[in-house]
Amino acid sequence: MVKGTFYKQLTKWYQKLRITKSPQLNLVWGFFLYTLIGFGLLSIPFFHKTDVSFLDNLFISTSAISTTGLVTVSISDSYNFFGQFIIMSLIQIGGIGYMTLTTYYLIFTTKKLTNWHSRVIGAEFTLPNTIKIKDFIKSVIVFTLIMETLGAIFFYIAFSESGMGTFQAIWYSIFHSVSSFCTAGFGLFNDSFEGYHDNTFVNTIISVLSIAGSLGFIVITDLWYRITGRSKEISFTTKIIVYGFLVLLFLGTLLIYVTEPTSTLGTKAPLMTSFFQAMTSMTTVGFNTIPISEVSLPILLLLTFLMYIGASPSGTAGGMKITTLTAMFSILKSRLFGQKKITFLNRLIPFDRIYVATSTFMLYTSLIFFFSFLLSYTEDFSFDHLLFEVASALGTVGLSIGITPDLTSLGKILVVILMFIGRVGVLTFGFALLHQRKEKLAKARPDDLAV
Repeated sequence: MVKGTFYKQLTKWYQKLRITKSPQLNLVWGFFLYTLIGFGLLSIPFFHKTDVSFLDNLFISTSAISTTGLVTVSISDSYNFFGQFIIMSLIQIGGIGYMTLTTYYLIFTTKKLTNWHSRVIGAEFTLPNTIKIKDFIKSVIVFTLIMETLGAIFFYIAFSESGMGTFQAIWYSIFHSVSSFCTAGFGLFNDSFEGYHDNTFVNTIISVLSIAGSLGFIVITDLWYRITGRSKEISFTTKIIVYGFLVLLFLGTLLIYVTEPTSTLGTKAPLMTSFFQAMTSMTTVGFNTIPISEVSLPILLLLTFLMYIGASPSGTAGGMKITTLTAMFSILKSRLFGQKKITFLNRLIPFDRIYVATSTFMLYTSLIFFFSFLLSYTEDFSFDHLLFEVASALGTVGLSIGITPDLTSLGKILVVILMFIGRVGVLTFGFALLHQRKEKLAKARPDDLAV
């Protein structure tokens, strides 16, 4: 009886807490809770092959839930099958969003969607008005299952052909399929996919999964609407995402192929290698087929830029997003040509979108500068290496020059904070932090306010 009363009171308190908090704060606390759960599970020695420190477990948990892929210890050497399964589960939750899973369960069981769920989903995904939340959630789950299943099948064929044992091939196929589609970059190979740099089949599997996940569920839902006749044309948002992604991917591939020496790219498939490094940076999947530490400084800066931009909103990729870059470019174009209205592809961009884009750009850029500044104090590495690490962490990419395991304890904590902010989104994190301040200002008397 006492247990039942306590549970009811706890449930009532939780319901009241989540309703009174902003959607952004709910989102931040949700991901924080899953990070702590993952940290707690990974800290259990039963899931280890070797001793792993608490800080490293926290780092891996945060990296998994944020689908980053930066690691301070080897996943295959440090965690057993069950530990790796926990990491894969965190990647899945982080990739499609924990609210997506709970909302889908609610729709599946009750056929209803509460106002609270709609608000939090709206905070996690920026959806155009043409797409309904219910359809969006269903498309996310169905598309994820289809892509990850197909990916696992093709990975199994590839790994089996390379001589891998049956059980290992099955597990590696499932793990890397989830990691690729969720653009997590977690791998069970200690050298990422450097051993498959000239394997066209494996490169294609990773690329298709990563691009499909990073382009976003908005694009997939929009295309489904068009195919089924529910809409007459593809939305403006989808056009921006696809055009922007293709242009940046093409330019990135071309620059790497033309400027990077053959000694780095290899002589067997330099074009494919160039494409893969540009793709892995833009989709923020974080796998690499050549050692990143060996690329030249200009290409290192190019990869940093691609990680900084990222891919699509409402997908599994991180970064500032192509839509933000497009809006900033449109603002610049309008100012240079003296136009009063801000347009792109002859379409007017609403001011509320402009405000979001400029805020995202300023916050994102400021965070990269600030954390690069902090790490330059705590770490003894060159600035270009630290900048690359910061861009990779905030963009939830996972590419590294190899300095991650050698970071100081304070440096690892700073990277953990960056990865978490990158997953929930810089604006969402900012809104969550300022929510309490906003409430205090709203409740304050006029004579309490300093004007």
